[in-house]
Amino acid sequence: MKLLTVNVGRPKAVAYTDAPGGATGIDKRPADGPVHVADPGPKGTGGSGLAGDAVCDLRHHGGSDQAVYAFAREELDVWERELGRPLANGAFGENLTTSGLDVSGAKIGERWRIGADLVLEVTSSRIPCRTFAGHLDEKRWVKRFTQAAAPGAYLRVIVPGEIRAGDPVEIVHRPEHDVTVELDFLASTTRRDLLPRMLAAGDALHPETLRAALKYVATQSADN
Repeated sequence: MKLLTVNVGRPKAVAYTDAPGGATGIDKRPADGPVHVADPGPKGTGGSGLAGDAVCDLRHHGGSDQAVYAFAREELDVWERELGRPLANGAFGENLTTSGLDVSGAKIGERWRIGADLVLEVTSSRIPCRTFAGHLDEKRWVKRFTQAAAPGAYLRVIVPGEIRAGDPVEIVHRPEHDVTVELDFLASTTRRDLLPRMLAAGDALHPETLRAALKYVATQSADN
């Protein structure tokens, strides 16, 4: 398992985003050298965990629990065949393009060491949005991406560090529960009935997912 590229984006004005200022950092390109990764701070104030990477819509992106976004090269290859066009590393707006790692099959709370020092923890799935659809410029993109249910993973920074293309990725902790990134995605989108299962991941869950799961359980209890 290894890191193929570390991808960063600069602010770019586009017509397809509703972010304040009309700009997005989703157009990410592989960095030439090492990139420092650290906790960016709380959502709404902190942006990307990667130095030099722009997050323009702090309402929905960035912050400690979405500090880094990873996507598997193997899944990009699947989409290349589906879309009939090349997709470079970073094409989905991911910070980390990996090889040999089942990113969507990772468990919430799973920890990865990348390079010598950096340790990341899986928190949640990526939910497709209007900006993502505009960036890909594919018809019915949100629906198609949702149906595939291979969303890639958001991660929080446990130990900061410097990483670069070619660094090894090691799974240093894998929880005993069965709450995967894919399950998180389904529970957050098309299968809300799966939300109670998310609670097995405990505090490792993204806070918004935890609140949604607790609310769902409370509502079901009240109805019964």
